[in-house]
Amino acid sequence: MAFDIRPASRFADVRTMVGPKRPDANVCWCLSYRIPNKLNQELARQARGEYVRKLCRRTVAPGVLAYDGDDVVGWAAVAPRADTTFAGNRRIPHVDDLDVWSIWCLRVRPGHRKQGISHPLLAGAVEFAREHGAPAVEGYPVDNRGEKVDLTMAYVGTRKLFEDAGFELAAQTDSVLNGFPRVLMRLEF
Repeated sequence: MAFDIRPASRFADVRTMVGPKRPDANVCWCLSYRIPNKLNQELARQARGEYVRKLCRRTVAPGVLAYDGDDVVGWAAVAPRADTTFAGNRRIPHVDDLDVWSIWCLRVRPGHRKQGISHPLLAGAVEFAREHGAPAVEGYPVDNRGEKVDLTMAYVGTRKLFEDAGFELAAQTDSVLNGFPRVLMRLEF
C-alpha cells in the first residue's frame, strides 16, 4: 500500500493526529520537545492548539503527515535540533556541531496501525529535512531489542525502525523511556 507524505501545513489534519478529542483537554500537541519548558507549561488547553495552528502557517511546516487517499493516517515531528529542546537536553548528547535536524515523534492513527505506515512516514520526514537543507537528521528511539513497547511511549520509534531507514547508531544516551534505553540514531546526507 502506498502512502502520500506531505508537509504538515493543514492544521485540521495535524489536530486529527496530535490534538485532543475534547478542545479543552490539556494534551501534548507534540510541543513537549519543540518549545522551551517554561512556554510548554504556560500553554494550556486551547492555547496549545492555537500555537500549533501558527506553526502550520509558517513557511516550513512543523513536520509531515501521511495520507491514505484523503485520510490522514500518520504524523512525524521534524525540525532543526537548534529549534527544539534537544539543543540543550542533558540526557541526549550532541555528537558534533553539525546543524542536524531532529525527528522525535512518529504517530500512526488508531485503526491504521500495523500497515507499515511508520516506514514511509520516517522516510518522508528525512526527505523533508533534506529538502530544507539539513546536513543530517537524528532520531532518539528506544532500543527495545524486539520487546513490545507500550503504545503511549512508542511515539519515539524503535532502533530497528531507524536502522531500516538507513540510520546508524551515533551514541548511547542517558535517557530511558518505558524502561528501555534511548539511543541517538543519525543519517548523514
